[in-house]
Amino acid sequence: MPAAPAGAPAQAPAKDHAADAKPDAVEPQGFTYNPEGRRDPFVSLLRRGVDSGQKTRAAGLGGLGTAEVSLRGIVLSQGAFVGIVQGVDSKTYIVRTGDKLSDGSIRTITADSMVILQQVNDPLSLEKVHEVRKVLRQTEEGK
Repeated sequence: MPAAPAGAPAQAPAKDHAADAKPDAVEPQGFTYNPEGRRDPFVSLLRRGVDSGQKTRAAGLGGLGTAEVSLRGIVLSQGAFVGIVQGVDSKTYIVRTGDKLSDGSIRTITADSMVILQQVNDPLSLEKVHEVRKVLRQTEEGK
């Protein structure tokens, strides 16, 4: 390359743009993913089943289901029976007739048992409500 005359600005050598392009560079082609019933391969399997918009449980008795409570005692208060139940959270709750659980409500409380009307969540079931009886003490016949 000839030298530039004195006083003239030096010119940079011309670059070859074809040589600068990387051969392994991938350009987007407008690809769309059609799952057709398969899982998305870009979703982590470790976080599968975790939904950020997942419904949280209500606090207290309203967050417990019928299967998650056990009858621990019954008290006669002002002429009506009141139940003492313990949840899977190891907390004790005082319940009255009409109190709501997450999947039902308390129908009756007698001297030795409590009846819960449980909502059936099975679309194939003909009955939509099921009575669940929680007994305070097991009898000798029931063992």
